[in-house]
Order: sequence, then C-alpha cells, then structure tokens
Amino acid sequence: MSVASQDTAIRTGRVMRTLIYLVLLLFALFYMLPLYVMVINSVKPLDEITGGGMMNLPQVFTLEPWAKAWSSAQIGVQPTGLSPYFWNSIKMVVPAVAISTVLGALNGYVLTKWRFKYDTILFGLILFACFIPFQIVLIPMAKMLGLMGLAGTTWGLVLVHVVYGIGFTTLYFRNYYAVFPTELIRAAQIDGAGFFQIFWRILLPSSGPIAVVSVIWQFTNIWNDFLFGASFAGADSQPMTVALNNLVQASHGVKEYNVHFAGAILAALPTLLVYIVAGRYFVRGLMAGSVKG
Repeated sequence: MSVASQDTAIRTGRVMRTLIYLVLLLFALFYMLPLYVMVINSVKPLDEITGGGMMNLPQVFTLEPWAKAWSSAQIGVQPTGLSPYFWNSIKMVVPAVAISTVLGALNGYVLTKWRFKYDTILFGLILFACFIPFQIVLIPMAKMLGLMGLAGTTWGLVLVHVVYGIGFTTLYFRNYYAVFPTELIRAAQIDGAGFFQIFWRILLPSSGPIAVVSVIWQFTNIWNDFLFGASFAGADSQPMTVALNNLVQASHGVKEYNVHFAGAILAALPTLLVYIVAGRYFVRGLMAGSVKG
C-alpha cells in the first residue's frame, strides 16, 4: 500500500514538474519575443521589414544597419551614429558607480561598527532618498548644478547619479555589515588599527558579494536612465539613452527601422553583459546581505 502511494506520488510529481516546465517555457518564449523581433530585424534590409515580413527570418543577411547605427546614423544635426554617446555613457557610469559604491560601503561601515547617537535616524533619512520620485528633484538639482558650474557636463550627471544612488548602496552595505562579527573590529582596534585600516583590510576584502549587487544595481539604473540625461546633459555629454531617443524620434528622412533595432540592441548590450557575467553573484549577494539587518 505504501509502495503504491509512493509510486503515485512520484508520477504526480513528474506530471506537475512537466506542467511547470511547459508553463515556464511559454513565459520564456513570450518574454523573448521582443528580443527575437529586434535581432532578426536588425540584420535584414529595410525593404524586407516594410514589405510586411517583420516576424520572418531575414532572406538577405546584412550587418549594415549595425554599422550605420554605430557610426553614421543621423542623430540631431550630425551623422555621428551612437558611438560618441556610448562613450559619454561609459564616462558617466564608471565613476558614478565607483563613487556611490565606495561611499555606500563607508556609510554602511560607520552605521554598523561606529555607532553614534541618532545614527538610526540618519539611516532612515538616507533611506528616505530611495523613495523620492525623480521628477521632484529636477528643479532643485538643476539649481545646484548651476551654482556649482556643473550644468550640462558629464561630471554634473555623475554627481546627480551618485546623490540619487547613495541611499541604495548604503542600504545594501549597512545590512551586509550588520551581521559581520563586531569582535573582529574590536580586536583590530586593540591591535592599533585605525578607522580606514579596519575598513580596508577587514571589511572590504569580505564585501565581494554585496559589492557586486551594488555595482549591478547602480550600473543598470544609471545606464538605462533617460530623465536625468535628457534634463541635465549638454549637447556634448548626452548619454546613450538620449541619443537613441533622438535617433528613433527623428522626423526627417525615411524611418530606418532596422537601424533603430540595431541601435536599441547596442544600447542594451552593456547591461546584458553585466548580468551575464555577474548575474549569479547578484542573487548570492542579495541573499547574503540585502535581506538581513
């Protein structure tokens, strides 16, 4: 009797598992459909798209749309392609991610291992910044950038993203360091180690998982941001997302959909690469620190 029940349970488990896999497969196909449309239409001539074959595989394979999107597509008044704006995004994202991650780590270190009066209130105020809508800070931020002489510059955008991202990075590192043994910090102090020596030699080497979480989160948010780029960037510092919008919204000439698709994929490639390379560390870091505290 017990053997029959076990066999029934195994068969039921297999059936349920097969159904779950089928449902997951259907969802995966559904969510992959836009990417499929973008990829196949970026490698076919324009006449195949305008002829009604958007869902069909390309009859003539070509990489010309990719080359044009990168180097010669009309964006604004110059046929520069997306390449200058891609490097503008790189120059904005790399320092913004590095600075906000380091400051978040220092904040988390102080808020957990160097406690002081009203530190929880200060942490709450920092967290409050995470929930402020972007639109509310546009005018005050524009005023501050003008006063500091950073309006319309890449470093102005770096400052904006550091200020807006520091609440998230502080939250990540604070929760991660909250479970770090304080006895190690006390022992290092007894041995004569100072504030930055403890941070550099004890905390930082063990912060790999949460640092990856912070970097991926900040990189994705900053790279994909459009509102701050459109509001605060000058003509020479516009990021990739703003240029892609200008490419797609251009009202002159023929709508080159294959170039638009290629440009959209170029804009999305860095974030895809970051997730492919460090995605498993992202989940591990979230489980290690961000849900604790």
